[in-house]
Amino acid sequence: MGKKRKKLRGKVEKVIPSKHPTQPEKAQIELHDAEDLYREIRIENVLTDEVGNKDRLKTGDDVDVTIEKDSDE
Repeated sequence: MGKKRKKLRGKVEKVIPSKHPTQPEKAQIELHDAEDLYREIRIENVLTDEVGNKDRLKTGDDVDVTIEKDSDE
């Protein structure tokens, strides 16, 4: 079977520098359609495209967050 998914729109509120050189910086993302208590998430600020090129999010970037699940569950 296929996957069920939901896409949420968001915006990068801020980029949080790491406190230690071995830890990556984080991007704080505000999800527009989430409940108030769960509106912000933080992720490692490393993106990779299909050929392996790396990039980073910047404050103010618009993003899509996709939630996926197998439909046979």
